[in-house]
Amino acid sequence: MYNTKAYSAASATSPMSSTQIARRDPTEHDVQIEILFCGICHSDLHSVRNEWSSIISTVYPIVPGHEIVGRVTEVGSAVTKYKPGDLAAVGCLVDSDGTCLNCKAGLENFCPNQILTFNSPDKHLGGVTYGGYSDSIVVDERFVLRVPSNLDLAGAAPLLCAGITTYSPMRHWGVTEGKKVGLVGLGGLGHMGVKFAHAFGAHVVVFTTSPDKKEDALRLGADEVVVSRNADEMQKHAGSFDFILDTVSAKHDINAYLNLLRLDGNITLVGAPEKPLDVAAFSLIMARRSLSGSNIGGIPETQEMLDFCGKHNITADVEVIPIQKVNEAYDRLLKSDVKYRFVIDMASLKSE
Repeated sequence: MYNTKAYSAASATSPMSSTQIARRDPTEHDVQIEILFCGICHSDLHSVRNEWSSIISTVYPIVPGHEIVGRVTEVGSAVTKYKPGDLAAVGCLVDSDGTCLNCKAGLENFCPNQILTFNSPDKHLGGVTYGGYSDSIVVDERFVLRVPSNLDLAGAAPLLCAGITTYSPMRHWGVTEGKKVGLVGLGGLGHMGVKFAHAFGAHVVVFTTSPDKKEDALRLGADEVVVSRNADEMQKHAGSFDFILDTVSAKHDINAYLNLLRLDGNITLVGAPEKPLDVAAFSLIMARRSLSGSNIGGIPETQEMLDFCGKHNITADVEVIPIQKVNEAYDRLLKSDVKYRFVIDMASLKSE
């Protein structure tokens, strides 16, 4: 066991502050990683402030962070895929049972016994797991991912959550060249969705409530931008979409988007509104439409996504900050004041 620097919150109302945490020494199957960059996901903020207590209560102190990119510093004797000096990444998961049907299918994200990167039971040291707002992390080789060397490392960090969260449902629902794809919302998730849909060769339409986002949406790869409050603009696209990815986490009219789907079209939710959405049965029935949800992806698909990003040079649009500004970043995140993802330069932690 060794100690490493980190940033943690002591309670739901406490600011993030400097601390030291314990990490396990690498076992034979473990990879030790020096963390270079860590993205800030909205779920970090929810967890720090215990806003998901109805699903999982936060155990304090909490060290968040599950968009981790770094460099391998040590490997266990049985590790075969990585060596010191390799670029590596860790996403939302650090373990699963490995025996259930979902794990055997490479869908560890649906394992009933999954271990999240932070705030999950730590079977090695007791207590809970600590995330990427720290100098280093030790992870089982099975949950370590390889980062293509051509990618900007800061921009690659959000791929481990925002990237796979948008990539996975597009792959599942067959987004390819010639398909018409909609993106609802242009934030951390939405901007990645635009980049992937464009790279897949789809005709990409962004739906936004903010007319001033049109120029940026087109820059990111959208073919069209629709202001969703404009009923005439919405009506022009009725019954025409093969797939829509809904990234909005606030309550909104889901039926307005269901009615834009063609026969057998699908809309997938990756945003998580606090209150249930009202779904009109006839919005689904009349064209055999479907409404589904999706969360991150399994380890094989996450590696596939990273390799795809390497091939197409896809990274997130990020604002890099020192860790000392993390509380300010959380406040700005609540105001949607970031284009499009905060990423912490973990070198800043060395000065603590």
